[in-house]
Amino acid sequence: MADADIHKSLLDSLSGGICAIDRDRVITYWNKTTETLTGHKNSDTMGKCCRDDILMYIDEQGRGVCENECMATGTMNDGSPRSMEVYAHHKKGYRVPVLVRILPLKNIDGQIIGAIEELHDNSSKLEYVRKIEELEKCALLDSLTGLVKRRGLEMNLRTMFDIMHRYGWSYGVFLVDIDGLKRVNDLYGSEIGDAVIKMVSKTILHSVRASDMVGRWGGEEFMVIAMNVAENHLYTIANKIRVLNEQSGFFVGSDAIRVTVSVSATVAQSKDTVDSLLKRINHLMHQAKSSGKNCVSV
Repeated sequence: MADADIHKSLLDSLSGGICAIDRDRVITYWNKTTETLTGHKNSDTMGKCCRDDILMYIDEQGRGVCENECMATGTMNDGSPRSMEVYAHHKKGYRVPVLVRILPLKNIDGQIIGAIEELHDNSSKLEYVRKIEELEKCALLDSLTGLVKRRGLEMNLRTMFDIMHRYGWSYGVFLVDIDGLKRVNDLYGSEIGDAVIKMVSKTILHSVRASDMVGRWGGEEFMVIAMNVAENHLYTIANKIRVLNEQSGFFVGSDAIRVTVSVSATVAQSKDTVDSLLKRINHLMHQAKSSGKNCVSV
């Protein structure tokens, strides 16, 4: 095996994603882990400029990370490593939390000839996997999204109140409703509508903590139950869910399929029941929809 093949084999075996670009920001290497993490194959990316709407990094506020200065360009200019927690655009449309580290790529004379991007999955999966294994035993999972069904969420709401009354812990509850899903179904069919539902479900999962419960409340609605969330945290969390979904999308032919979500959020009160909490959060959702959709109501 040639040295180049050995090096490629070693890079492909790394647990982290590796992407190399030259001084013109043209992608020259894209390893197997990067393919797995982003859904973009080596054959789709090699020879393309990293500006060509491939990963489209954004921060948790939905702002384009490279709008002012590309991190890789900065590293190639000054030789300093850079790192940042970002959300990358997966080929299937949803956003993936990624820790990106940029290093200068030098030749044998020490001249910077490009940059290396290390990409690491930034989602904490162990807690989520444990919850999934438990729920599968109880047949409480939605077959389309893999999320908890409404029945499972209702069980978690009842458990939430028991814990609140016993330990005094605070909980935030978020309702997420897809805007304009009917239009997608009417124009492109239910298969594409289902793809939108799966895209939104994954984006919500990646918007919150692994310890938070995310489920499909029904149809185009989702719910998040988050422990240790105070009232002053509600808007920040809800708006993060909103902006990450606004920045997600995929293509059907030449058509970009994008949707927005409306989010309502409330903190569970000690005097609440499941019914009173649901009534309040549904009223807040009505306010978000009445305000023009793609809104947060807390």
